[in-house]
Amino acid sequence: MGSTFHGLEVAKRGLFTQQSALYTTGHNIANANTDGYTRQRVNFEQTGPYPPASRNRPEIPGQVGSGVQAGSIERVRVGYLDFQYRGENSKAGYYDTRSSALGRLEAVMNEPSDDGLARTMDRFWESLQDLSVNPEDSGARSVVRQRGEAVAETFNYLSNTLQAQQKDIKRETGVTVKEINSLANQVNRVNQQIAEVEPHGMVPNDLYDERDRLLDQLSQHVNIDVKYEDAPSSADPLAMGKASVTIVDRDGKPLQPEAVLIDRATNTVNRIDVQYENGGPHASGIQLGDADAYSVEDFSSQGKLKGLIESGGYMQDGEPKGTYQQMLTDLDRMATGFALSFNEVHKRGESLNTVSGDSAEVPNFFDIGVANPATGEVVEGLAGTLKISNEIRADGDHIAAAALNQSGNGENALALSEVQNNANGDYFGEETSMNSYYESMIGTMAVETQEAERMSRNAGTLKASVNEQRQSVSSVSLDEEMSNMIKFQHAYNAAARNITVVDEMLDKIINQMGRVGR
Repeated sequence: MGSTFHGLEVAKRGLFTQQSALYTTGHNIANANTDGYTRQRVNFEQTGPYPPASRNRPEIPGQVGSGVQAGSIERVRVGYLDFQYRGENSKAGYYDTRSSALGRLEAVMNEPSDDGLARTMDRFWESLQDLSVNPEDSGARSVVRQRGEAVAETFNYLSNTLQAQQKDIKRETGVTVKEINSLANQVNRVNQQIAEVEPHGMVPNDLYDERDRLLDQLSQHVNIDVKYEDAPSSADPLAMGKASVTIVDRDGKPLQPEAVLIDRATNTVNRIDVQYENGGPHASGIQLGDADAYSVEDFSSQGKLKGLIESGGYMQDGEPKGTYQQMLTDLDRMATGFALSFNEVHKRGESLNTVSGDSAEVPNFFDIGVANPATGEVVEGLAGTLKISNEIRADGDHIAAAALNQSGNGENALALSEVQNNANGDYFGEETSMNSYYESMIGTMAVETQEAERMSRNAGTLKASVNEQRQSVSSVSLDEEMSNMIKFQHAYNAAARNITVVDEMLDKIINQMGRVGR
Protein backbone atom coordinates (compact mmCIF):
# COMPACT_ATOMS: atom_id res chain seq x y z
CA MET A 1 0.00 0.00 0.00
CA GLY A 2 1.06 3.63 -0.34
CA SER A 3 2.93 5.68 2.21
CA THR A 4 0.90 7.30 4.96
CA PHE A 5 2.48 10.68 4.21
CA HIS A 6 2.37 10.33 0.41
CA GLY A 7 -0.45 12.86 0.15
CA LEU A 8 1.55 15.45 2.07
CA GLU A 9 4.48 15.09 -0.32
CA VAL A 10 2.25 15.45 -3.38
CA ALA A 11 0.61 18.58 -1.96
CA LYS A 12 3.97 20.02 -0.92
CA ARG A 13 5.34 19.59 -4.42
CA GLY A 14 2.29 21.31 -5.86
CA LEU A 15 2.71 24.14 -3.36
CA PHE A 16 6.38 24.71 -4.15
CA THR A 17 5.90 24.43 -7.92
CA GLN A 18 3.04 26.94 -8.02
CA GLN A 19 5.12 29.19 -5.77
CA SER A 20 7.98 29.01 -8.30
CA ALA A 21 5.56 29.94 -11.09
CA LEU A 22 4.27 32.88 -9.03
CA TYR A 23 7.82 34.11 -8.43
CA THR A 24 8.59 33.89 -12.16
CA THR A 25 5.39 35.76 -12.97
CA GLY A 26 6.43 38.46 -10.51
CA HIS A 27 9.85 38.63 -12.20
CA ASN A 28 8.13 39.14 -15.57
CA ILE A 29 5.90 41.88 -14.19
CA ALA A 30 8.85 43.64 -12.56
CA ASN A 31 10.71 43.69 -15.90
CA ALA A 32 7.78 44.60 -18.11
CA ASN A 33 9.55 47.82 -19.16
CA THR A 34 13.13 46.56 -19.07
CA ASP A 35 14.89 46.97 -22.41
CA GLY A 36 15.88 43.61 -23.88
CA TYR A 37 14.06 41.51 -21.29
CA THR A 38 12.50 38.24 -22.48
CA ARG A 39 9.52 36.88 -20.59
CA GLN A 40 10.15 33.62 -18.77
CA ARG A 41 7.96 30.65 -18.01
CA VAL A 42 8.17 27.67 -15.70
CA ASN A 43 7.89 24.31 -17.43
CA PHE A 44 5.84 22.02 -15.18
CA GLU A 45 6.75 18.32 -15.21
CA GLN A 46 5.04 15.37 -13.57
CA THR A 47 7.28 13.64 -11.09
CA GLY A 48 7.83 9.91 -11.36
CA PRO A 49 4.86 7.74 -10.31
CA TYR A 50 4.83 5.40 -7.32
CA PRO A 51 5.82 2.66 -7.21
CA PRO A 52 8.61 2.53 -9.78
CA ALA A 53 9.14 -0.60 -11.79
CA SER A 54 11.04 -3.04 -9.53
CA ARG A 55 10.88 -6.64 -8.30
CA ASN A 56 10.01 -5.55 -4.77
CA ARG A 57 7.26 -3.10 -5.64
CA PRO A 58 4.14 -3.27 -3.49
CA GLU A 59 1.15 -5.01 -4.95
CA ILE A 60 -1.25 -2.18 -5.65
CA PRO A 61 -3.49 -1.60 -8.64
CA GLY A 62 -1.45 0.58 -11.01
CA GLN A 63 0.84 3.46 -10.16
CA VAL A 64 -0.03 6.49 -8.09
CA GLY A 65 1.05 9.93 -9.23
CA SER A 66 3.59 11.69 -7.05
CA GLY A 67 2.87 15.27 -8.03
CA VAL A 68 4.61 17.99 -10.03
CA GLN A 69 7.90 19.83 -10.15
CA ALA A 70 9.34 22.89 -11.87
CA GLY A 71 11.41 21.14 -14.52
CA SER A 72 12.98 24.31 -15.91
CA ILE A 73 12.59 28.05 -16.28
CA GLU A 74 13.11 29.11 -19.89
CA ARG A 75 12.92 32.26 -21.97
CA VAL A 76 10.07 32.47 -24.47
CA ARG A 77 12.13 33.44 -27.51
CA VAL A 78 12.43 32.37 -31.17
CA GLY A 79 16.00 32.32 -32.46
CA TYR A 80 14.97 32.66 -36.10
CA LEU A 81 13.27 35.98 -35.38
CA ASP A 82 16.48 37.21 -33.75
CA PHE A 83 18.37 36.22 -36.90
CA GLN A 84 15.86 38.07 -39.08
CA TYR A 85 15.83 41.16 -36.87
CA ARG A 86 19.61 41.51 -36.84
CA GLY A 87 19.78 41.21 -40.61
CA GLU A 88 17.15 43.93 -41.05
CA ASN A 89 18.80 46.03 -38.34
CA SER A 90 22.10 46.10 -40.25
CA LYS A 91 20.28 47.13 -43.45
CA ALA A 92 18.42 49.87 -41.58
CA GLY A 93 21.69 51.09 -40.07
CA TYR A 94 23.28 51.26 -43.52
CA TYR A 95 20.44 53.03 -45.30
CA ASP A 96 19.71 55.39 -42.40
CA THR A 97 23.35 56.48 -42.50
CA ARG A 98 23.33 56.89 -46.28
CA SER A 99 20.07 58.83 -46.17
CA SER A 100 21.37 61.13 -43.44
CA ALA A 101 24.66 61.79 -45.27
CA LEU A 102 22.93 62.52 -48.57
CA GLY A 103 20.43 64.75 -46.81
CA ARG A 104 23.27 66.82 -45.37
CA LEU A 105 24.93 66.94 -48.79
CA GLU A 106 21.70 68.17 -50.35
CA ALA A 107 21.43 70.85 -47.64
CA VAL A 108 24.96 72.08 -48.39
CA MET A 109 24.40 72.27 -52.15
CA ASN A 110 21.12 74.10 -51.45
CA GLU A 111 19.62 73.68 -54.93
CA PRO A 112 17.37 75.08 -56.18
CA SER A 113 17.49 78.28 -54.13
CA ASP A 114 18.40 81.96 -54.39
CA ASP A 115 21.65 81.27 -52.54
CA GLY A 116 22.85 78.23 -54.50
CA LEU A 117 25.65 78.08 -57.04
CA ALA A 118 23.26 78.00 -60.01
CA ARG A 119 21.55 81.28 -59.07
CA THR A 120 24.88 82.90 -58.19
CA MET A 121 26.22 82.04 -61.64
CA ASP A 122 23.01 83.25 -63.30
CA ARG A 123 23.57 86.65 -61.72
CA PHE A 124 27.14 86.61 -63.03
CA TRP A 125 26.00 85.86 -66.60
CA GLU A 126 23.34 88.58 -66.33
CA SER A 127 25.96 91.12 -65.25
CA LEU A 128 28.07 90.23 -68.31
CA GLN A 129 25.08 90.72 -70.59
CA ASP A 130 24.50 94.13 -69.00
CA LEU A 131 28.18 94.94 -69.53
CA SER A 132 27.91 94.02 -73.23
CA VAL A 133 25.39 96.84 -73.62
CA ASN A 134 27.58 99.40 -71.81
CA PRO A 135 31.13 97.99 -72.11
CA GLU A 136 32.84 101.14 -70.87
CA ASP A 137 30.54 101.74 -67.90
CA SER A 138 32.54 101.53 -64.65
CA GLY A 139 29.45 100.61 -62.63
CA ALA A 140 28.69 97.64 -64.88
CA ARG A 141 32.34 96.53 -64.64
CA SER A 142 32.19 96.75 -60.84
CA VAL A 143 29.08 94.57 -60.79
CA VAL A 144 30.79 91.95 -63.01
CA ARG A 145 33.80 91.93 -60.70
CA GLN A 146 31.63 91.56 -57.58
CA ARG A 147 29.50 88.83 -59.11
CA GLY A 148 32.64 87.02 -60.28
CA GLU A 149 33.94 87.13 -56.72
CA ALA A 150 30.58 85.77 -55.52
CA VAL A 151 30.90 82.82 -57.92
CA ALA A 152 34.42 82.04 -56.68
CA GLU A 153 33.37 82.39 -53.05
CA THR A 154 30.39 80.08 -53.59
CA PHE A 155 32.68 77.43 -55.09
CA ASN A 156 35.00 77.94 -52.09
CA TYR A 157 32.15 77.64 -49.60
CA LEU A 158 30.76 74.46 -51.14
CA SER A 159 34.16 72.79 -51.33
CA ASN A 160 35.27 73.79 -47.84
CA THR A 161 31.93 72.82 -46.29
CA LEU A 162 31.96 69.42 -47.97
CA GLN A 163 35.50 68.82 -46.76
CA ALA A 164 34.42 69.78 -43.23
CA GLN A 165 31.54 67.32 -43.54
CA GLN A 166 34.01 64.65 -44.63
CA LYS A 167 36.01 65.26 -41.46
CA ASP A 168 32.83 65.04 -39.39
CA ILE A 169 32.00 61.69 -41.00
CA LYS A 170 35.53 60.47 -40.29
CA ARG A 171 35.07 61.39 -36.62
CA GLU A 172 31.68 59.67 -36.58
CA THR A 173 33.30 56.60 -38.12
CA GLY A 174 35.84 56.60 -35.28
CA VAL A 175 33.03 56.75 -32.71
CA THR A 176 31.25 53.87 -34.46
CA VAL A 177 34.43 51.77 -34.43
CA LYS A 178 34.78 52.37 -30.68
CA GLU A 179 31.15 51.34 -30.16
CA ILE A 180 31.69 48.12 -32.13
CA ASN A 181 34.77 47.21 -30.10
CA SER A 182 33.06 48.14 -26.83
CA LEU A 183 30.00 46.03 -27.63
CA ALA A 184 32.19 43.10 -28.69
CA ASN A 185 34.11 43.28 -25.40
CA GLN A 186 30.86 43.38 -23.43
CA VAL A 187 29.51 40.34 -25.28
CA ASN A 188 32.77 38.52 -24.59
CA ARG A 189 32.53 39.29 -20.86
CA VAL A 190 28.93 38.05 -20.72
CA ASN A 191 30.07 34.92 -22.58
CA GLN A 192 32.56 34.22 -19.81
CA GLN A 193 29.96 34.79 -17.09
CA ILE A 194 27.64 32.34 -18.85
CA ALA A 195 30.43 29.78 -19.09
CA GLU A 196 30.95 30.01 -15.31
CA VAL A 197 27.27 29.37 -14.53
CA GLU A 198 26.17 26.71 -17.02
CA PRO A 199 28.38 23.80 -15.85
CA HIS A 200 26.57 23.89 -12.49
CA GLY A 201 23.30 22.92 -14.13
CA MET A 202 21.76 26.41 -14.08
CA VAL A 203 20.26 28.34 -17.00
CA PRO A 204 21.31 32.04 -16.78
CA ASN A 205 18.31 33.52 -18.60
CA ASP A 206 19.06 37.10 -17.56
CA LEU A 207 22.62 36.82 -18.90
CA TYR A 208 21.23 35.48 -22.18
CA ASP A 209 18.99 38.56 -22.35
CA GLU A 210 21.93 40.89 -21.79
CA ARG A 211 23.94 39.14 -24.49
CA ASP A 212 21.07 39.31 -26.98
CA ARG A 213 20.56 43.01 -26.22
CA LEU A 214 24.23 43.71 -26.95
CA LEU A 215 24.13 41.62 -30.13
CA ASP A 216 21.08 43.58 -31.32
CA GLN A 217 23.01 46.84 -30.85
CA LEU A 218 26.08 45.40 -32.58
CA SER A 219 24.04 44.33 -35.61
CA GLN A 220 23.17 47.96 -36.35
CA HIS A 221 26.84 48.73 -37.04
CA VAL A 222 27.86 45.59 -38.99
CA ASN A 223 26.02 42.56 -40.33
CA ILE A 224 26.80 39.65 -38.02
CA ASP A 225 26.28 35.90 -37.81
CA VAL A 226 25.99 34.40 -34.31
CA LYS A 227 26.75 30.76 -33.56
CA TYR A 228 26.49 29.03 -30.18
CA GLU A 229 28.71 26.24 -28.89
CA ASP A 230 27.34 23.13 -27.22
CA ALA A 231 27.07 23.63 -23.47
CA PRO A 232 29.08 21.32 -21.17
CA SER A 233 27.66 17.84 -20.52
CA SER A 234 26.86 18.83 -16.95
CA ALA A 235 24.75 21.77 -18.13
CA ASP A 236 20.97 21.89 -18.37
CA PRO A 237 19.60 20.87 -21.81
CA LEU A 238 18.27 24.44 -22.22
CA ALA A 239 21.73 25.98 -21.77
CA MET A 240 22.80 27.92 -24.89
CA GLY A 241 26.57 27.98 -24.40
CA LYS A 242 28.98 30.72 -25.46
CA ALA A 243 28.48 32.71 -28.66
CA SER A 244 30.88 33.36 -31.52
CA VAL A 245 30.27 36.43 -33.68
CA THR A 246 31.39 36.63 -37.32
CA ILE A 247 31.05 39.63 -39.62
CA VAL A 248 29.26 38.63 -42.83
CA ASP A 249 28.39 40.33 -46.12
CA ARG A 250 25.04 41.84 -47.11
CA ASP A 251 23.76 38.37 -48.10
CA GLY A 252 24.79 36.77 -44.82
CA LYS A 253 27.75 34.94 -46.38
CA PRO A 254 31.16 34.93 -44.64
CA LEU A 255 33.74 37.45 -45.79
CA GLN A 256 36.88 36.04 -47.33
CA PRO A 257 38.91 35.37 -45.28
CA GLU A 258 36.47 34.79 -42.43
CA ALA A 259 36.07 37.85 -40.21
CA VAL A 260 35.74 36.52 -36.64
CA LEU A 261 34.92 39.38 -34.28
CA ILE A 262 34.37 37.31 -31.10
CA ASP A 263 36.05 33.91 -30.81
CA ARG A 264 34.26 31.75 -28.23
CA ALA A 265 37.00 29.11 -28.25
CA THR A 266 39.72 31.50 -27.08
CA ASN A 267 37.50 34.07 -25.30
CA THR A 268 39.09 36.82 -27.38
CA VAL A 269 37.88 39.83 -29.35
CA ASN A 270 39.50 40.83 -32.64
CA ARG A 271 39.33 44.61 -32.52
CA ILE A 272 38.15 46.36 -35.65
CA ASP A 273 39.92 49.44 -37.00
CA VAL A 274 39.53 51.67 -40.07
CA GLN A 275 42.74 52.71 -41.82
CA TYR A 276 43.03 55.97 -43.77
CA GLU A 277 45.11 57.01 -46.76
CA ASN A 278 47.90 59.27 -45.48
CA GLY A 279 45.77 60.35 -42.53
CA GLY A 280 43.20 61.96 -44.84
CA PRO A 281 39.43 61.45 -45.00
CA HIS A 282 39.58 58.45 -47.36
CA ALA A 283 39.39 54.99 -45.80
CA SER A 284 41.95 52.61 -47.29
CA GLY A 285 41.00 49.43 -45.44
CA ILE A 286 39.31 47.77 -42.47
CA GLN A 287 41.48 45.69 -40.18
CA LEU A 288 40.25 42.99 -37.83
CA GLY A 289 42.72 41.92 -35.16
CA ASP A 290 46.18 41.12 -36.48
CA ALA A 291 44.97 39.86 -39.87
CA ASP A 292 45.57 41.66 -43.14
CA ALA A 293 43.21 44.56 -43.73
CA TYR A 294 40.16 44.13 -45.95
CA SER A 295 39.79 46.60 -48.78
CA VAL A 296 36.65 48.71 -48.54
CA GLU A 297 35.30 46.90 -51.59
CA ASP A 298 35.90 43.45 -50.02
CA PHE A 299 34.40 44.53 -46.70
CA SER A 300 30.86 44.13 -48.01
CA SER A 301 29.10 43.95 -44.65
CA GLN A 302 26.12 46.28 -44.49
CA GLY A 303 25.56 48.45 -41.44
CA LYS A 304 26.25 51.92 -40.13
CA LEU A 305 30.04 51.50 -40.49
CA LYS A 306 29.85 50.71 -44.20
CA GLY A 307 27.39 53.55 -44.78
CA LEU A 308 29.74 56.06 -43.14
CA ILE A 309 32.76 54.87 -45.13
CA GLU A 310 30.90 54.99 -48.45
CA SER A 311 29.58 58.46 -47.66
CA GLY A 312 32.78 60.06 -46.37
CA GLY A 313 35.18 58.60 -48.90
CA TYR A 314 37.43 55.61 -49.52
CA MET A 315 40.21 54.47 -51.83
CA GLN A 316 39.51 52.06 -54.66
CA ASP A 317 42.21 51.11 -57.18
CA GLY A 318 44.23 54.11 -56.07
CA GLU A 319 41.39 56.58 -56.70
CA PRO A 320 39.27 58.36 -54.08
CA LYS A 321 35.59 57.35 -54.19
CA GLY A 322 32.50 58.02 -52.12
CA THR A 323 29.43 60.24 -52.04
CA TYR A 324 31.05 63.41 -50.71
CA GLN A 325 34.27 62.79 -52.60
CA GLN A 326 32.39 62.45 -55.89
CA MET A 327 30.69 65.80 -55.34
CA LEU A 328 34.05 67.41 -54.50
CA THR A 329 35.60 65.91 -57.63
CA ASP A 330 32.67 67.13 -59.74
CA LEU A 331 32.97 70.63 -58.28
CA ASP A 332 36.72 70.67 -59.03
CA ARG A 333 36.03 69.53 -62.60
CA MET A 334 33.34 72.14 -63.02
CA ALA A 335 35.51 74.91 -61.53
CA THR A 336 38.46 73.93 -63.74
CA GLY A 337 36.44 73.76 -66.96
CA PHE A 338 34.60 76.97 -66.14
CA ALA A 339 37.67 79.00 -65.16
CA LEU A 340 39.82 77.84 -68.10
CA SER A 341 37.04 78.41 -70.64
CA PHE A 342 36.23 81.82 -69.19
CA ASN A 343 39.89 82.88 -69.12
CA GLU A 344 40.36 81.70 -72.70
CA VAL A 345 37.47 83.82 -73.98
CA HIS A 346 38.52 86.73 -71.76
CA LYS A 347 42.02 86.73 -73.28
CA ARG A 348 40.54 87.14 -76.76
CA GLY A 349 39.04 90.49 -75.90
CA GLU A 350 40.24 93.97 -75.24
CA SER A 351 40.14 95.80 -71.90
CA LEU A 352 40.12 99.54 -71.34
CA ASN A 353 43.83 99.25 -70.54
CA THR A 354 44.77 97.38 -73.73
CA VAL A 355 47.27 99.23 -75.93
CA SER A 356 47.59 98.70 -79.70
CA GLY A 357 45.24 95.68 -79.74
CA ASP A 358 47.70 93.49 -77.82
CA SER A 359 45.73 90.65 -76.19
CA ALA A 360 48.83 89.65 -74.25
CA GLU A 361 48.14 92.61 -72.01
CA VAL A 362 44.76 91.15 -70.96
CA PRO A 363 45.02 89.28 -67.63
CA ASN A 364 43.15 86.11 -66.69
CA PHE A 365 39.84 86.83 -65.04
CA PHE A 366 40.13 83.87 -62.64
CA ASP A 367 43.27 82.72 -60.83
CA ILE A 368 43.44 78.91 -60.76
CA GLY A 369 46.88 78.68 -59.15
CA VAL A 370 48.31 76.59 -62.01
CA ALA A 371 50.10 78.05 -65.01
CA ASN A 372 49.22 75.68 -67.85
CA PRO A 373 47.26 72.56 -66.87
CA ALA A 374 47.14 69.80 -69.47
CA THR A 375 44.01 69.61 -71.61
CA GLY A 376 41.27 67.83 -69.68
CA GLU A 377 43.30 67.83 -66.46
CA VAL A 378 41.26 68.66 -63.37
CA VAL A 379 43.01 70.97 -60.93
CA GLU A 380 42.53 69.11 -57.66
CA GLY A 381 41.02 71.27 -54.93
CA LEU A 382 40.38 74.22 -57.28
CA ALA A 383 36.77 74.62 -56.12
CA GLY A 384 38.15 75.46 -52.69
CA THR A 385 40.80 77.94 -53.89
CA LEU A 386 39.27 79.59 -56.97
CA LYS A 387 39.43 83.39 -56.94
CA ILE A 388 39.45 86.30 -59.35
CA SER A 389 42.91 87.48 -60.40
CA ASN A 390 44.68 90.25 -58.53
CA GLU A 391 44.59 92.46 -61.64
CA ILE A 392 40.81 92.23 -61.98
CA ARG A 393 40.32 92.72 -58.25
CA ALA A 394 42.51 95.83 -58.29
CA ASP A 395 41.04 97.46 -61.39
CA GLY A 396 37.77 96.67 -63.19
CA ASP A 397 39.15 98.33 -66.34
CA HIS A 398 41.11 95.10 -66.93
CA ILE A 399 37.87 93.28 -67.78
CA ALA A 400 38.01 92.55 -71.52
CA ALA A 401 34.46 93.43 -72.56
CA ALA A 402 35.22 94.46 -76.16
CA ALA A 403 36.40 92.38 -79.10
CA LEU A 404 40.05 92.90 -80.01
CA ASN A 405 40.60 96.19 -81.90
CA GLN A 406 36.88 96.98 -81.56
CA SER A 407 36.69 98.92 -78.33
CA GLY A 408 33.24 99.94 -77.27
CA ASN A 409 31.24 97.21 -79.01
CA GLY A 410 30.87 94.79 -76.01
CA GLU A 411 31.06 91.65 -78.16
CA ASN A 412 33.52 89.89 -75.86
CA ALA A 413 31.33 90.47 -72.80
CA LEU A 414 28.50 88.80 -74.71
CA ALA A 415 30.84 85.93 -75.64
CA LEU A 416 31.80 85.59 -71.97
CA SER A 417 28.14 85.31 -70.98
CA GLU A 418 27.76 82.43 -73.45
CA VAL A 419 30.49 80.34 -71.77
CA GLN A 420 27.70 78.80 -69.69
CA ASN A 421 26.13 77.28 -72.80
CA ASN A 422 29.26 76.32 -74.73
CA ALA A 423 29.95 72.60 -75.00
CA ASN A 424 33.21 71.61 -73.33
CA GLY A 425 34.16 68.06 -74.25
CA ASP A 426 37.48 68.22 -72.39
CA TYR A 427 35.76 68.56 -69.01
CA PHE A 428 32.02 68.03 -69.24
CA GLY A 429 31.61 65.48 -72.01
CA GLU A 430 30.77 65.74 -75.68
CA GLU A 431 28.10 68.35 -76.44
CA THR A 432 27.76 69.07 -72.71
CA SER A 433 27.84 72.60 -71.40
CA MET A 434 28.73 73.71 -67.91
CA ASN A 435 25.09 74.41 -67.10
CA SER A 436 24.07 70.94 -68.25
CA TYR A 437 26.91 69.36 -66.30
CA TYR A 438 25.87 71.10 -63.08
CA GLU A 439 22.22 70.19 -63.62
CA SER A 440 23.32 66.59 -64.06
CA MET A 441 25.31 66.74 -60.81
CA ILE A 442 22.35 68.07 -58.85
CA GLY A 443 19.93 65.67 -60.55
CA THR A 444 22.11 62.66 -59.72
CA MET A 445 22.38 63.81 -56.10
CA ALA A 446 18.61 64.25 -55.85
CA VAL A 447 17.94 60.78 -57.28
CA GLU A 448 20.46 59.16 -54.90
CA THR A 449 18.95 61.03 -51.95
CA GLN A 450 15.41 59.96 -52.84
CA GLU A 451 16.55 56.37 -53.33
CA ALA A 452 18.38 56.34 -49.98
CA GLU A 453 15.33 57.80 -48.22
CA ARG A 454 13.08 55.20 -49.86
CA MET A 455 15.39 52.34 -48.90
CA SER A 456 15.70 53.74 -45.38
CA ARG A 457 11.91 53.78 -45.02
CA ASN A 458 11.60 50.26 -46.43
CA ALA A 459 14.35 48.90 -44.20
CA GLY A 460 12.80 50.62 -41.19
CA THR A 461 9.40 49.13 -41.99
CA LEU A 462 10.81 45.61 -42.34
CA LYS A 463 12.82 46.00 -39.16
CA ALA A 464 9.75 47.21 -37.26
CA SER A 465 7.66 44.35 -38.68
CA VAL A 466 10.14 41.68 -37.60
CA ASN A 467 10.58 43.32 -34.21
CA GLU A 468 6.81 43.38 -33.75
CA GLN A 469 6.71 39.64 -34.41
CA ARG A 470 9.58 39.14 -32.01
CA GLN A 471 7.95 41.23 -29.30
CA SER A 472 4.64 39.43 -29.73
CA VAL A 473 6.47 36.27 -28.68
CA SER A 474 9.03 37.55 -26.18
CA SER A 475 7.73 40.72 -24.56
CA VAL A 476 5.81 40.84 -21.29
CA SER A 477 2.05 41.26 -21.54
CA LEU A 478 0.80 42.57 -18.20
CA ASP A 479 -2.71 41.31 -18.95
CA GLU A 480 -1.38 37.82 -19.57
CA GLU A 481 0.85 37.91 -16.51
CA MET A 482 -2.02 39.05 -14.28
CA SER A 483 -4.10 36.18 -15.63
CA ASN A 484 -1.25 33.76 -14.92
CA MET A 485 -0.81 35.19 -11.43
CA ILE A 486 -4.46 34.51 -10.60
CA LYS A 487 -4.21 31.02 -12.11
CA PHE A 488 -1.10 30.10 -10.12
CA GLN A 489 -2.51 31.72 -6.98
CA HIS A 490 -5.62 29.53 -7.19
CA ALA A 491 -3.46 26.45 -7.73
CA TYR A 492 -1.27 27.45 -4.78
CA ASN A 493 -4.33 27.91 -2.56
CA ALA A 494 -5.69 24.56 -3.67
CA ALA A 495 -2.38 22.85 -2.86
CA ALA A 496 -2.38 24.50 0.55
CA ARG A 497 -5.96 23.31 1.10
CA ASN A 498 -4.87 19.84 0.08
CA ILE A 499 -2.23 19.88 2.81
CA THR A 500 -4.91 20.90 5.31
CA VAL A 501 -7.12 18.00 4.22
CA VAL A 502 -4.27 15.48 4.47
CA ASP A 503 -3.40 16.90 7.88
CA GLU A 504 -6.99 16.38 9.06
CA MET A 505 -6.91 12.82 7.74
CA LEU A 506 -3.68 12.08 9.58
CA ASP A 507 -5.01 13.72 12.72
CA LYS A 508 -8.00 11.39 12.60
CA ILE A 509 -5.68 8.38 12.40
CA ILE A 510 -3.06 9.53 14.88
CA ASN A 511 -5.09 11.28 17.55
CA GLN A 512 -8.67 10.06 17.29
CA MET A 513 -8.59 6.35 16.38
CA GLY A 514 -9.16 3.87 19.26
CA ARG A 515 -10.89 6.36 21.56
CA VAL A 516 -14.41 4.92 21.21
CA GLY A 517 -15.68 3.43 24.50
CA ARG A 518 -13.01 4.97 26.67
